[in-house]
Amino acid sequence: MRPTNEPVKSAAGPADKSKVWRKRTAAWSRWLHLYLSMLSFLVVLFFAVTGLTLNHVEWFDGQQTERKATGTLPAAWVNTPDTAAIKKLQVVERLRQNYHVQGSVSDFIVEDDQCAVSFKGPGYSADAFINRHDGTIKLTEQRQGLVAVLNDLHKGRDSGAKWSWVIDVSAGFLTLVSLSGLAMLFFLKNKRANGLLVALVGGALCYLLYALWVP
Repeated sequence: MRPTNEPVKSAAGPADKSKVWRKRTAAWSRWLHLYLSMLSFLVVLFFAVTGLTLNHVEWFDGQQTERKATGTLPAAWVNTPDTAAIKKLQVVERLRQNYHVQGSVSDFIVEDDQCAVSFKGPGYSADAFINRHDGTIKLTEQRQGLVAVLNDLHKGRDSGAKWSWVIDVSAGFLTLVSLSGLAMLFFLKNKRANGLLVALVGGALCYLLYALWVP
C-alpha cells in the first residue's frame, strides 16, 4: 500500500475550540434575544404606555367615581370593652358580602367610639366607619378609573405580593433581553464599533439630561 501525501488530521486546537465557542455563544444570544423579546413584547408595551400615563396623570382627571352607603352590623361584634375581642374577621367579611368592597385590608383602626376599616387595591379604595355603640356603618368607596388601575399595577401599589412577583419576573426577562442583545452586538463585526458607540452616547445623553434637568 503506497503512502499518501495527504496531511494527517490532528485534534482540534485551542483556536478551533475558541471559534466553536464563539459560534455557539452567538447562536444562543440570537435565540435568547429573539424568543425573550417575543415573550416580553406585551410587558414592554405595558410599561411603556403606563410610563407615559404616569407622567401625565392630569390627562385623565375626572375618571374618579364615588359611592356612599350606610347599613348596620351586629353591635356585639364591636361593642366590647376588650378591643382584642372585636370580631374583625366577621366585620371585614360582612363588608365584602353586603357592600361588595374589593382590595385587601390596609387598616383596621379601633378607636373609643368607632372602628375604621380601609381597603386598598389598584385604582381603588374603600373606607368604612363603624359606630361601636350601635354597629351602624358609613361606607365611602372610590374608583379612580382604568388608567389609575394600570398606573398602580405599573408601580406595584396596593396590588399584592403575587403581582410584585410578576414585576420581578418581568424585570428579569427585560434584563435578559438587554444583555442578550448586547452579546449579539459583539458578534456583528461590521456593526460592533458603531453599535457600542451609539450605546455609550445614549448612556451619556441620559446622564446629561439627568444632570441638567433634575433638581
